[in-house]
Amino acid sequence: MGTTESSIVDSARARPGLLLVALLGGLLLVDLAAKLAGLSVGPVGGALSADRLGSNLWNGVVIGLVVGLAGIGLSMTYSILSFANFSHGDLLSTGAFTGWGVAFLIAGFGDVPVRALLSVRDAGSASAGEVGAHILSTPVAVLAGLVAAFAITAAVALALDRAFYKPMRDRDGISILIASIGAALVVRYAIQFVYGSDRRGVTASVDASNLAFGPLGLSVNAHELTIVVAAIGLMLAMHFMLQRTKLGTAMRAMADNKDLALVTGIPAERVVTATWIIGGGLAGASGYLYVLLRGTIQFDFGWLLLLLIFAAVILGGIGSVYGAIAGGLVIGIVFTTSTIWIPSDFNEAAAFAVMITMLLLRPEGLFGGVSTA
Repeated sequence: MGTTESSIVDSARARPGLLLVALLGGLLLVDLAAKLAGLSVGPVGGALSADRLGSNLWNGVVIGLVVGLAGIGLSMTYSILSFANFSHGDLLSTGAFTGWGVAFLIAGFGDVPVRALLSVRDAGSASAGEVGAHILSTPVAVLAGLVAAFAITAAVALALDRAFYKPMRDRDGISILIASIGAALVVRYAIQFVYGSDRRGVTASVDASNLAFGPLGLSVNAHELTIVVAAIGLMLAMHFMLQRTKLGTAMRAMADNKDLALVTGIPAERVVTATWIIGGGLAGASGYLYVLLRGTIQFDFGWLLLLLIFAAVILGGIGSVYGAIAGGLVIGIVFTTSTIWIPSDFNEAAAFAVMITMLLLRPEGLFGGVSTA
């Protein structure tokens, strides 16, 4: 036996779990190829067309970008403030409702009462969906709503810090974590009180809003393209801020070694304030974009999405901004492509199974838990 073969055998003996995952991955790839060739008939879907695979992958990328964008703020909070923020999901809901309230106000001003527009409610004979905005028919309204979602949610996140977290900043992580659960409940039921608990349509329908990409077998919605462009733009802005500005340098220093950062004169309170503003703003923007993707809104959708966001952050390496983005993409693609083999009711379970497998094989995550950067 040669040196290469011997090292492979030794590695397999040392990490049998890795070998098992590799075998399972290989079997899934073989089965995928067989389904594409029309040679496999599985319990769900049977043979698979290239169009369906391309559509699943594209949808996974879109969802993954939204989840990854939301995960950036959660990862920043953990790396700089050292606690898992359970109110983060409700910041998504805050951004969605306030942002779409502003979008409705601009799109339907003059035709519907202002109160109904701001509260994203039906008004008279017009339903929320009929009043709703669309990137092709009311682009200014949609973009203004995105800006408002970022700004208002940043303000709410900062207010939560001043009310709940700042007085407890010297406490242990468990105390602040429990406080974050309380803050989540306050925000969630405040949203329910103001906006109601019913699920309603938000975006308007516009004919010929899809763009076809024949070679890839894709039909891409205009809102999906908007989400991809907006999410990537915000991620690039985040990268530039972290790597090219004094604030980004201070954030990375605080995440790597808080005590050393304080000794060198970095203004800790200013960094914490910026963390809440940026993290909260990105959460609000991602919640707004998620509603743009789904077309409907409900007061607790952010809380329901929080587990997927946590899964993405843990998978990518908790504390790593780039890990959160990569983890979000992996979670999104697994979420949509797992329906090739299992019913759609279990696609969240598949995403969490990938996260658990990563924890078992590489506990530090894809990016090794690199703090902030």
